[in-house]
Amino acid sequence: MLRTPSGGVGSGAAAADGELMSIGAVLNVLREEFPEVTISKIRFLESEGLVEPRRTPAGYRKFSAEDVERLGRVLRMQRDHYLPLKVIREYLDAVERGEAVQLPVLGRQRDGEPLPTPPEAPPGARIGRDELLEAAEIAEGELEEWESWGLLTPMEDGVYDAEAVTVASLVRALGGFGIEPRHLRLMKAAADREAGLVEQVVAPLRRHRNPQTRAHAEARAKELAALTLKLHSALVQSALGVRLP
Repeated sequence: MLRTPSGGVGSGAAAADGELMSIGAVLNVLREEFPEVTISKIRFLESEGLVEPRRTPAGYRKFSAEDVERLGRVLRMQRDHYLPLKVIREYLDAVERGEAVQLPVLGRQRDGEPLPTPPEAPPGARIGRDELLEAAEIAEGELEEWESWGLLTPMEDGVYDAEAVTVASLVRALGGFGIEPRHLRLMKAAADREAGLVEQVVAPLRRHRNPQTRAHAEARAKELAALTLKLHSALVQSALGVRLP
């Protein structure tokens, strides 16, 4: 297992060499630096091959000090560099092999570089639950929590619109700043109100019998959505006294 330099998780807080920790104890250690981490997240990182804890005969996970250090490094690379888990795993594996590799530079950095723009999904695209978990690199427990706060909602047949990947990725990114899902209820409520306002304008056109009028309604909805997003962004920037590029 990889040993990371001193500082952050492991600087006196992790288990001593040879001492094994339960997953609950590991959670307590990691939360000193990563308050948003959950047991589901640790299990997800294990399932993705980022850490390999030992197992007792009864099947319980036991983590070494090296395991805790590696988990801390993975979480730090996600938070500080917004790196995908695949990239992190490949980087750490290369380091463990003794290869001289540089940390990839992707997405948000500490110097304030912007987050990567999520790819746009084609209109009407749908995604299954397992696909959403994989695409957003989140665990089942995280998705259930976000659903409980109304941030993501599956359709009647259990699938999601493809925009759910963007929402999940951004919720995860905000978590890196200590913003929890419960804090995002206000943003969800504001989005619902804005959508309701647009719907009031285009609803009469959507109910029209003329197909061209209904098509015009969809075009008008997109136009109004774009305007409301610009207004929302301008209002937030004005309230914070910042200017985004």
